[in-house]
Amino acid sequence: MKKIITLISILLVTSAYADMSDDDKKKTIECAGIYYANSMIPQAELELDKIVHSFAAKKFLSSYLVKKGVNEDNLNKELIKIVDERYGKPYEENTTIGCDSFIYKLIPNSKSEIDKLVKSGIY
Repeated sequence: MKKIITLISILLVTSAYADMSDDDKKKTIECAGIYYANSMIPQAELELDKIVHSFAAKKFLSSYLVKKGVNEDNLNKELIKIVDERYGKPYEENTTIGCDSFIYKLIPNSKSEIDKLVKSGIY
């Protein structure tokens, strides 16, 4: 019985990742970290709408990745590494637009879900 439960568990975990390659997961985590870093840029240096978008996108991606089976502690460690690398650096418009394009293409309805978070004020 234990073997059957173990096999089912492995299949469920594997299927959770079936729609995301390792490269897609890595790039999604990278984009979440970029959004996270952007959200820490002071409003005097970056327009509020870009900060809010970054907060919402980071929240959406973090939740999405955890639902896809990414360990939350490991995710947080990776996000902090990215923020540490980018903290204090200026906002990179093209990098953020690239992440937006990648995420919107990879994750169905992600644009509308992020927009909902922006409009809700819950991020």
